[in-house]
Amino acid sequence: MGVVAKHGAVCWAVAIGLLCGVPAASQNAGTPTIPNGTEPDLKALMARGVEAYNTGVNSTAVKIFREAAAQRNVEAMMYLGVMYGEGRGLPRDYSAALTWFLKASEAGNSQAMCNVGVLYFQGVGLPQNYAEAMRWFLRSASAGNAEAAFNVGVMLRDGLGLAVNYTEAMKWFRKAADAGDSSAANAIGVLYQQGHGVPVDYVQAMTWYRTAAGAGSDTAMYNIGVLYEGGLGVPMDRDQAIVWYRKAAAQDENARAALKSLGVKE
Repeated sequence: MGVVAKHGAVCWAVAIGLLCGVPAASQNAGTPTIPNGTEPDLKALMARGVEAYNTGVNSTAVKIFREAAAQRNVEAMMYLGVMYGEGRGLPRDYSAALTWFLKASEAGNSQAMCNVGVLYFQGVGLPQNYAEAMRWFLRSASAGNAEAAFNVGVMLRDGLGLAVNYTEAMKWFRKAADAGDSSAANAIGVLYQQGHGVPVDYVQAMTWYRTAAGAGSDTAMYNIGVLYEGGLGVPMDRDQAIVWYRKAAAQDENARAALKSLGVKE
């Protein structure tokens, strides 16, 4: 996949996953309408539901989220959608997941909008439809969702349902990276390293990989190792390559393979 070091190719960020993520207020969850006098009780109810979800008491979480969703709590709707989509505490049912994500989307939840796009993208619970996926990702991204902006970039970069457009992909990756999305920062680094839509620039690639690695991207850590191992934009440095491959090895299969090829332990 483009520029290859001795023991591996540079890696893109992870492709669009099944769900954009577990619901969170930080992802522009919208403002639910709560009847007067019930807000404190509803907040306490949701706190118990989230605790049950986080500790794996799924049956309790489902019961609480259903009760909160009946009171039009958007976060509860999102949790129910995710639990149906993951088959967690409920039979896996993508159609039911879609129903709850649509309810949350109507209330302005950008994460729910993103997840509707993912269901269309993956073709689970409904026919695969890249045009609809893009429409929902754009709607979510316009509401400030960084993961959706990254997904728009992926579709433009890979020509999914439309012509490949690296220049536009770069714009969306930058939007997502500016909002702290590490996968987007890594994707920008790859575009610079491979010269897609921009001139090849290993220095810029390294800058973006370091940004992504600083935000916890194992893929970017691996890509930094690739640059050091190949002497791309930096002096060839086997020891530094090993350092970065080891940083990535816990989660990145390519990094483990690179270490094995170099004859060193993880």
